[in-house]
Amino acid sequence: MSLFWRIFALNAVVLGAATALLLWAPVTVSVPVLLTEAVILVGGLAVMLIANAALLRIGLAPLERLTKLMTTVDLLHPGQRLPERGRGEAAEVIRTFNAMLQRLEHERAASSARALLAQEAERRRIAQELHDEVGQSMTAILLTLKRSADEADEPLRGELQQAQEITRGSLDEVRRLVRRLRPGVLEDLGLISALNSLTHEFATHTGLRVVRDFAPDLPELDQETELVLYRVAQEALTNVARHAEADRVDVSLRPLDGTVVLAVTDDGRGTGVAKEGAGMRGMRERALLIGATLEVSSQPQAGTQVRLAVPVPRKQP
Repeated sequence: MSLFWRIFALNAVVLGAATALLLWAPVTVSVPVLLTEAVILVGGLAVMLIANAALLRIGLAPLERLTKLMTTVDLLHPGQRLPERGRGEAAEVIRTFNAMLQRLEHERAASSARALLAQEAERRRIAQELHDEVGQSMTAILLTLKRSADEADEPLRGELQQAQEITRGSLDEVRRLVRRLRPGVLEDLGLISALNSLTHEFATHTGLRVVRDFAPDLPELDQETELVLYRVAQEALTNVARHAEADRVDVSLRPLDGTVVLAVTDDGRGTGVAKEGAGMRGMRERALLIGATLEVSSQPQAGTQVRLAVPVPRKQP
């Protein structure tokens, strides 16, 4: 039955019941209307309106649930669906909306994958240029300054040595940027070594205490999954340094019930509500890329935890 005929039938039932009561009930209307007659008529009207409202509420409830989901749906939180019950126009609208959500989630995942792959390629290109062009040029400048400082007299020697130290510091910063843009240790030594290097550099750069808990018996992960785990840990640590006002950060990576779980927990101020900024959305997009689940919990004055659960495919016997 279509939505039109359902609503029409509901109203017909209410009006038919009211008409039957008027035909068979001993009710008369005087002129002028008596008080008891007015009370009966107003009461009957109220009963009709209440019954009609209740029946319409039941009939339009699926559309109300659909409207609520449409206003809150977020493609970065996949799997939000309405139950498909019954037949008719309302059920068909819900089925169509669920199918549309599924298509949009697939398209969003595909477009995010293309964007992230292009981003990683651009990171590698920039890192290569920084290493080959800027890094080598600064190394040449550093050697020239050292040679000039060895041959110069005071006070010029002191100034050249000061310039040499500034150049050395800038070269170290360039190398740090290269490591952030392109984690070569991840490709060469694996995920655990890369996370150890990342957290050690983070602790040195920020002065925060970092506690590591990396399980040695991790299942075998593909290169794309390892890169997502590394980037999520990197972004989570960056957020801690920028916003948390923490003293300690716990970073763990352990297998759990068919998944590999990365957790980054700080003891900072927390907010009670995890803010969905650009960095957080980037982490969610990376999680969707490998079918992982990202959960962010934040408690006031009790810190924030970023938890990424990556499903591990079962090996075929």
